[in-house]
Amino acid sequence: MYRRFPWASLLLWAPLLAAVACVVPTASVDPVDPASALHHESIVIDTHSDTTPRFQDPSWHFDQRHDEGHQDLPRMREGGLDVQFWSIYMGKTPGKGAAIREAVERIDAVHQLVARHPEDLALATTAADIRRIVHEGRIACLMGIEGGHIIEESLPALRTFHRLGARYMTLTHSFHTGWADSSGTTETPEPVHGGLTAFGEQVVAEMNRLGMMVDVSHVSDDTFRDVLRVTKAPVIASHSSARAVADHPRNLTDDMLRELAANRGVVMINFYPAYIDTSLVEPMRTLFARIGPELAKIREKYADDPFARSRAFRARLAKEEIPRTSLDVLLDHFDHAIRVAGPDHVGIGADWDGVPSMPFEMDDVSRLPNLTRGLLARGHSPETVRKVLGENLLRVMAEVEEVAGRPGP
Repeated sequence: MYRRFPWASLLLWAPLLAAVACVVPTASVDPVDPASALHHESIVIDTHSDTTPRFQDPSWHFDQRHDEGHQDLPRMREGGLDVQFWSIYMGKTPGKGAAIREAVERIDAVHQLVARHPEDLALATTAADIRRIVHEGRIACLMGIEGGHIIEESLPALRTFHRLGARYMTLTHSFHTGWADSSGTTETPEPVHGGLTAFGEQVVAEMNRLGMMVDVSHVSDDTFRDVLRVTKAPVIASHSSARAVADHPRNLTDDMLRELAANRGVVMINFYPAYIDTSLVEPMRTLFARIGPELAKIREKYADDPFARSRAFRARLAKEEIPRTSLDVLLDHFDHAIRVAGPDHVGIGADWDGVPSMPFEMDDVSRLPNLTRGLLARGHSPETVRKVLGENLLRVMAEVEEVAGRPGP
């Protein structure tokens, strides 16, 4: 069983800790490195990982260290990641009920993963659950529905996903839903609704009532503004960065960052080089335009087999030399968001295993301490860094729960 200790006082307790090193995994913690101590004594939360499809692969083992991909249990422990929101995502699926069925299967895979590893993992549904599970030395697992198309315009489906443990929903993915406009990903689609429709407003209101965080990553600017007009609770951007640093529609403008802060929400910075480095936007767009037809064929071929589809996508992308950027570029986004939105409104949403490359020095989840080290080196206080690592998201989650507990109008 892993246990959490007050790492800031490690120097005083070093002789005793050496005697119990077989219990506490201290190999990745340098007791004379303040950044390492701060990182490992903080609650570190990431709000977006697409490792989830691998849980449905019987040949892939979460508790083994892998040479590819971004995430598994050994690397999460090494990187000091305490809390992970697993993404429940699939693209457009043919046939009524197909998206809901596939989402249920993926949610079940998360529940089965937790059941297989009770010493290391536990399912969390509240901010208090997270604190308790981390105190016990386990990793808290939560889920986010990535894309409002998955509820198939059904509030009962939304409520059911919440009952199954989903604690946020991204209102759109890279395409519009019948009730909200998307920002797109490699291309920006023409607006259809001009933001949220009346049903979209109902979705936001119902999420507020349930205590489910509204996620504005992937939505259009108009949808973003409609959400902030309608919501009674703070919102999150689960994996978005700063548009002033990298001009990409997946990122938030300075006005949006300020509006999010006024809402008491939080932007979780995305690590994907194509979103955070302007010089890579066009090369990535060209790459996906070239291989897009092949990916479409894979999607069609494995329409009824999400695991095989995910494996085929990874195999195809592995044939490409995917551009990368520096850790400094990623830190520029954190710096900018902290300066514009404020230190209470920034967090981590890396997009592990959902993107084909990560910045140098951030190759996988085991390298997360480099983020803490970089933020401290740039002059951010330990208090600010602790907030960014996890406390900001915990505050938002608790406030969303508080709104849900209030009597209706």
